[in-house]
Amino acid sequence: MTLPPVTCTPVGILHSPLKTRAEAPHQGRNTGIICTAEIFPEYAPALVGIEENSHLILLCWFDRAERDLLQISSPHDKKVHDRKLHGVFARRSPARPNPIAFEIGELLNVDGTILTLQGMDVLEGTPILDIKPYSPELDCVPDAIDTFWDKKRG
Repeated sequence: MTLPPVTCTPVGILHSPLKTRAEAPHQGRNTGIICTAEIFPEYAPALVGIEENSHLILLCWFDRAERDLLQISSPHDKKVHDRKLHGVFARRSPARPNPIAFEIGELLNVDGTILTLQGMDVLEGTPILDIKPYSPELDCVPDAIDTFWDKKRG
């Protein structure tokens, strides 16, 4: 089956104190990192009411991520020599065929088309593909199983 090409147009750009992949934390949620999302003026009408949300989901394009890896070894596996390979779809690595990132940020401020967010691990200049409000009732599945984190807890 031949599918038509998929194209995405960024709706904005992220500004971050993180400039390189080496500076990025494993997860940004608890780091206190503050970023700004500059939404392009033509998308300003899409921001109406956004300030009513405490958290947002940003779908971003990790433009500096590796795109040719299909399997990775997790740096969190306990034994360095026994690191097992995992498919990138089974892990949250930024390396993937289409490096679409799912970022959740706490919305601290809205000033026109500038959103100030806390708790994301994005690099300066990361393109924003879409924004959605985070809903604890819809986006949280308390009894979900995640083999990576469940192993770390055990």
